[in-house]
Amino acid sequence: MTLPAAPAQASVDDHIRSVAGLSARLMAQLRQSLQRIEEINRTTLVISMNARIESARIGMAGRGFAVIAQEMDSLSRSVAEATREIDRSAETTRGEMQDTLAQLEDNVRRTRLAELALANIDLIDRNLYERSCDVRWWATDGAVVAAARPGATAQDVAHASRRMGQILDSYTVYFDLVLVGLDGRVIANGCPDQYHSAGMDVGDSAWFEAARRNTSGEQFGFQAVHASELAGGERVLVYACGVREGGRIDGRLLGILGIVFRWDALAQTVVQRTPLSEQEWTRSRVCIVDDRGLVLADSAGRSLQDVIDFPGRDELLRQPRGAQVLEYEGRMHCIAHAASPGYETYRTGWHCLVLQAL
Repeated sequence: MTLPAAPAQASVDDHIRSVAGLSARLMAQLRQSLQRIEEINRTTLVISMNARIESARIGMAGRGFAVIAQEMDSLSRSVAEATREIDRSAETTRGEMQDTLAQLEDNVRRTRLAELALANIDLIDRNLYERSCDVRWWATDGAVVAAARPGATAQDVAHASRRMGQILDSYTVYFDLVLVGLDGRVIANGCPDQYHSAGMDVGDSAWFEAARRNTSGEQFGFQAVHASELAGGERVLVYACGVREGGRIDGRLLGILGIVFRWDALAQTVVQRTPLSEQEWTRSRVCIVDDRGLVLADSAGRSLQDVIDFPGRDELLRQPRGAQVLEYEGRMHCIAHAASPGYETYRTGWHCLVLQAL
C-alpha cells in the first residue's frame, strides 16, 4: 500500500503569501524613497526662496539669481507633482496586486485542498476494494468450507483455524478472520491465542446479517467503522461472505466468513500523512466522514466522536469535489471536500474533508 508523502515544508499558498509579503515590503521601500525625494524637494524650495531674497536685496546685479530661483521653483513643483503621481500609481498598483494575490491564494488553496482530499479518499477506496476481494476469495478455501459443513470434526475446525492463521501471517492488515455458523456463533478464528472469539454470538452483527442475505458467493456483506469485541474493542471494518458448499459461488450456504480489518492502521495513517506544510497543520484538520458527517477517521483523534456540520454541508457533500470558505466553530475556514470516486467494482460512499482555518 502506497501512502502519501510526509508533511510538506511549504505549500503553494504559503509561497503566494510570501510574494504578497515581498510586494508589501517593496511598496514600503518605495514610500520611503518618495519621502526622501520630498525632503530633498523641500530643501530645494528653501534654497530657491533664499535665492530670490538675495537677488531682490542686491537689485539689478541679482537678476540672474532671480531667473535661477524661478527655474528652481518650477523644477520643484514638477518634482512634487511627479512624486504625488508615482505615489498614487503605486497605491493603485498595490491594491490591484493585493486583490490579485488574495484571489490567487484563495483559488490555489481551494483547488489544492480538494485535490488532497481526493487523493486521500481514492487511496482508501483502492485499499478497501482489495478487502472485498479477499473475503470472497478466502470464503472458497477448502479448509474453511470443510469446517463450515454439517458434521465437521474438531480436526476440521482446528485445520481451518490454522489455515486462517497462515493467511493472517501474510496479510497483517487484519486483526482476525472468523468463521461463523449459520446460527451466528463463531466456529473458529485465525488468532485464537489473542482473540477468544470461538463460541461468541455475532448473529445480530450487521456484517453477518448482510452476508446471510446474499444469494451468491460473488456478493459480500459489510459493516462500517465500529469498535468490535472481535478485536478487543479496536475500531474495525468487517467484510463478510457466505461459505458455500464445494466452494462454489452458487453452492448451498454453510456459514459466513468475516475478516476483521484494521481500520485505524489505514485511515489514520492516510489523514495524518496528508502533505500539508508544518504551518498549515497548526490550523488544519483532515477527516474521513460518512454521508451524515460522522467522523470515521480524524487527524484530530476524534473518530466516532464528532459529527462535522456547517452551513451548506449537504450540498458540498453531494459534489464530487469542491471547497467553500465559511465560518466554522467561530473562525473562517476553507473547507475542501472530495467524495469517494470508487475503484473497480467497489465504492465506500464516504468523503474526505480538509478543514483549514484562515
